[in-house]
Amino acid sequence: MVGIDQVLTKLATVIDPDLKKDIVSMGMIKDLELNEGNLKFTLELTTPACPFNDQIEQDVRRAVGELDGIKNSDIKVTAKVMEGRTLDADEAMASVKNIIGVASGKGGVGKSTVSLNLALALAQSGAKVGLLDADIYGPSIPLMLGMQKAFMEVDNNKLQPAEMNGIKVVSFGFFAEQEHQAAIYRGPIISGILKQFLVDTNWSNLDYLIVDLPPGTGDIPLTLAQTIPITGILVVTTPQDVASNVATKAIGMFNKLNVPIIGVIENMSYFICPKCSDKHYIFGEGGARRISEKFNVPFIGEIPLNSGIMEGSDKGKPVILSHPMSPSAEAIRASAKNVAAQCSILAAKLKEEMQGATA
Repeated sequence: MVGIDQVLTKLATVIDPDLKKDIVSMGMIKDLELNEGNLKFTLELTTPACPFNDQIEQDVRRAVGELDGIKNSDIKVTAKVMEGRTLDADEAMASVKNIIGVASGKGGVGKSTVSLNLALALAQSGAKVGLLDADIYGPSIPLMLGMQKAFMEVDNNKLQPAEMNGIKVVSFGFFAEQEHQAAIYRGPIISGILKQFLVDTNWSNLDYLIVDLPPGTGDIPLTLAQTIPITGILVVTTPQDVASNVATKAIGMFNKLNVPIIGVIENMSYFICPKCSDKHYIFGEGGARRISEKFNVPFIGEIPLNSGIMEGSDKGKPVILSHPMSPSAEAIRASAKNVAAQCSILAAKLKEEMQGATA
């Protein structure tokens, strides 16, 4: 008769393609029971948005099928997002597993559009997601979500995020008096507003908090990096050299602050002709890939140009919701999976470092 040790040995042959470790040593096999050839266990994946979830599940079922003496197998598949930051050092936001800052070297690269659609894609995968519009000077998320009339309540001295399409949203744009006024504040005040949005908000049990940072390397990105432990930074660029060259400055700043770089994503990469389906590289080609190779950071993906993105942003209907089968939406979903995978990789490294420090 097959035993539990034999089952675990066989399951240990299944390797997570991202983490490069077997699923048994990673603790992904839960509640294993074996009774007279009847096998039952839970496969707990590292994130519902992992690009290899289907492959891992198939490998597990194949491994079980190769075992002699297994009459029936009952495999439950779940996902639990790994903690990509040291929560013990952040009591104020201990319920947020991953904080992802989305940055760019310059404006006009579609950073807010990317932030919003990535947040929606992660939420669609089953993750619990929040979106913080940290561009105090030019908050655009409320318009892009059609939430111009939304507001945030205060309960027990905590801001309560507005909710839309399955994500929790906080933005300076929700304050009515700011609708037609410029935010004229010096750096320390801006930093104070961001800190309040971070630590004085009831984010509650989030897998991912996406922070849409203003362009450049000013006070707000610095405040985020120095106020709380974060998982890492996602850098958004466009193909042309003028954008990618400036994007490297953002990477350089966060490297100096010892903040991990989750990767680089290229927006407006190309245009797909609706008549011939050919790709046209209007703004050049390969800017993000060159950054990835130069700085040895992950390449997350390329998002093509799409008129639906512009129209959707103006009308409060993000492309991933308004045109879910478009090439842009598909590229965003693929990029969201890659972001989630990189968060899991960083979380695994963090876990190893913490275990090494206590050994």
